[in-house]
Amino acid sequence: MSQLDTGRVPFGTRLAAAMDASGPLCLGIDPHPQLLADWDLPDTPVALERFSRTALEAAAGAGARPLVAALKPQVALYERHGSAGLAVLERLLAAAREAGVLTIADAKRGDIGSTMAGYAQAWLADGSPLAADAVTLSPYLGYGSLAPAIELAGATGRGVFVLALTSNPEGASVQHVGGPEASVARSITESAAADNARALAGAAGIPGAAGPDGSDGGRAPFGPVGLVVGATVADRAAALGIDLAGVRGALLAPGFGAQGASGPGMRAGFGAAWPAVLATSSRAILRQGPSVAGLRRGIEEARADLSA
Repeated sequence: MSQLDTGRVPFGTRLAAAMDASGPLCLGIDPHPQLLADWDLPDTPVALERFSRTALEAAAGAGARPLVAALKPQVALYERHGSAGLAVLERLLAAAREAGVLTIADAKRGDIGSTMAGYAQAWLADGSPLAADAVTLSPYLGYGSLAPAIELAGATGRGVFVLALTSNPEGASVQHVGGPEASVARSITESAAADNARALAGAAGIPGAAGPDGSDGGRAPFGPVGLVVGATVADRAAALGIDLAGVRGALLAPGFGAQGASGPGMRAGFGAAWPAVLATSSRAILRQGPSVAGLRRGIEEARADLSA
């Protein structure tokens, strides 16, 4: 099955259009127990649903287009509530589709063979109650182990974001191994770039897919494989010989806001790759709840910072 068969515009084209329309902001929905408490909510599935739906209402906006390019629910914080929490996540993903807001399930799945195929079916297959527009993946059993998910994403017009250069202190002990000429992060980046090159070369006949030069008047469409690159460590890419701009995929950048990254700082750190950056903020915005109006103020402040 191909994207032509599904009738769905490829994720990379949809995301590029959303970023053009709403700006490069992704709202992370992270229902930490402390955030629930800050909203005077108990740590229960019922409260989890209220929290999630309020965040979605704020992000969807009151006008013709959403206030954010995408939502990124943190799957672990739904899983901790068991089947009731996953049911809340299923309903959130469905409600976001109805509202026209793209979703990235932050699941960080990674395995091999039939197990990886099972994860792919859960998060990327048409008809799955957990299907999002994209899912985050961990490549540390080898980038090739992600093939079932990358192939299914391509077939269904969805996307993946592969962990490449993260900001946690432990990440460098794996991702930086090999140095500038042969780092693990560089290998992951180059593999993603190769997958995107193949996908974009074959996208010319897909309805709704813009040309490789962004000939629809907006930014060039992305391939189906994005990368996760920490907002506070983007400047390390150059030291590791990594060409982020050449990936031709979106760069999901957590760490904007509460973790210290600013719009101007990210613009400098990502350099030529800045047009591909989808900056993620969660706590800095969510702390301004529980009112929809407060959350929207937080979103507008983040958008202004990213355009500075």
